[in-house]
Amino acid sequence: MAARPEKPTLLQKAGVSLKAWRFGSVVGVFLVVVAALGWRLVDLHVVDQEFLRHQGDVRTIRVDSIDAHRGMITDRYGEPLAVSTPVETLWANPSEMDAEDPRLTAVANLLGLSEAGLRQRLRDYASREFIYISRKIQPAVAQEVLALGVPGLYSRLEYKRYYPAGEVAAHLVGFTNIDEEGQEGIELSYNEWLSGVPGRKRVLRDNRGRLIRDLSLIRDARPGKDLTLSLDLRLQYLAYRELKAVVQAHKARGGTLVMLDVSTGEVLAMVNQQSYNPNDRASLSPGRLRNKAVTDLFEPGSTIKPLAVAAALEIGAYQPDTLVDTSPGYRRYGRFTIRDHRNYGELPVTEIISRSSNVGMTMIANDIGGNVIRDFYFRLGLGQPTGIGFPGEAVGVLPMTDRWRPVEEATLSYGYGMSVNALQLAQAYMAVANGGIRYPVTVMRRDEPPAGERVMSEKVAAQVRDMLQAAVEVGTGKRANPALYSAGGKTGTVHLVGAHGYEDSQYKAIFAGIAPMDNPRIAAVVAVDAPQGGDYYGGEVAAPVFARVMSDALRLLNVRPELAAETADLPAVASNGGRP
Repeated sequence: MAARPEKPTLLQKAGVSLKAWRFGSVVGVFLVVVAALGWRLVDLHVVDQEFLRHQGDVRTIRVDSIDAHRGMITDRYGEPLAVSTPVETLWANPSEMDAEDPRLTAVANLLGLSEAGLRQRLRDYASREFIYISRKIQPAVAQEVLALGVPGLYSRLEYKRYYPAGEVAAHLVGFTNIDEEGQEGIELSYNEWLSGVPGRKRVLRDNRGRLIRDLSLIRDARPGKDLTLSLDLRLQYLAYRELKAVVQAHKARGGTLVMLDVSTGEVLAMVNQQSYNPNDRASLSPGRLRNKAVTDLFEPGSTIKPLAVAAALEIGAYQPDTLVDTSPGYRRYGRFTIRDHRNYGELPVTEIISRSSNVGMTMIANDIGGNVIRDFYFRLGLGQPTGIGFPGEAVGVLPMTDRWRPVEEATLSYGYGMSVNALQLAQAYMAVANGGIRYPVTVMRRDEPPAGERVMSEKVAAQVRDMLQAAVEVGTGKRANPALYSAGGKTGTVHLVGAHGYEDSQYKAIFAGIAPMDNPRIAAVVAVDAPQGGDYYGGEVAAPVFARVMSDALRLLNVRPELAAETADLPAVASNGGRP
């Protein structure tokens, strides 16, 4: 008889029930999790899409800068002196690059870089995401490099400063550094005006940093403002050509030439030697950077004599025909002796200037006193800033004392014991030329006549102009006479100052003058440092430069010739369209 199965006990029934409960719980939790994930997916992709979009965007959207080009600098007629041209800058993400990539050989060759140096930089900065490879290169070269397809190599648009006039206007215009920040000249003094404000934009980039598309503009780039200088580039080229020629011909250390418009105080030309090319500064020496027309001081020598005479005429103590006895041709002041080239005897004041008599000047100076001369010099602008606003301008030395010694009065009258720069001297002659008005000097074009200050009477200014004309026609400045035009001026020859005082055999040759005399348009100063050889006087070295520059400049300005002369032998001068 078969055995009957035993019924499960209560304990066994409880165990089976517990297992079923556990299984159901696990399945239930799993289903809840799946449902929650499913709901979240539906929520993110259907209901709340913005969250995922934002999370993706923050990983691919970047804010890039938009370069702003620097303002242009032009001459008074719009000829460019400094412009910013678009170029490319190559940069790299070293973390994406292989320093052993064979294509880097071609990259280095195209960019003129050391291949070993390029590879070493990539190794040294392997953990970084940005380094410059080559800045501000020609776009065509950048495209050749990018065409090699080297991973991690990118480019961006920048601007590079270019100076069309090169070394001709270098000292006045100056230059910028690689980041287009002014370093010298107008570029430095007007840096804030010329500088642009970069813009910002949102862009979409992939995980390799490559640009996908522009998304939105945050702030537009604001370019720098343009500057129009008072410079006339035609006259600048003339002045530079003639100054460079005389410096080379006399093997001089250097030179300076300044030209001013006598009716406005505008600088029409300002050149120096030695100069430099701001487009190629690879071998630039610091000594060439100085704009010596405003930064370098010198004793004006005999070029100051007409101004000392003007002081005597202004107070009524002398007239142009007043006789002064210069015998016996010298005067002693203690251990100092002041001499003329010879004993001129009695000279009218006009001839004291035309013959450049030191003795005659000392007698006038001792008569009227040092304070009268010093105060008159100061009214003309000597010993103070010209107002040009140029970096590094030197104001010079104008002595001041409560009690003048006779020898101090004497030397002050013929340009020793004081110092000026070339621009100050030109400004003083400008007042003589325009009838006694001192205008503030500027390198910016003036559209309206400035407010000037009267520093001498028209009568005295006219009398001094006659003396200056006599000095050119029959006196020491004969070689300063420009073809077809009358001119007036004064020569000067001074010892250069070295480490141990005056250098016996080194001179500065100077000529300061105005032209044409019937209606003066230009005041100019020419100074040549340490001319070598037998010729070193201002009348031999500097005066001929004045004559050549003034003759061509007045023709370029369409000034009608005053003098009858044969024109067939005159050199042709390009008029650049006959601009005024």
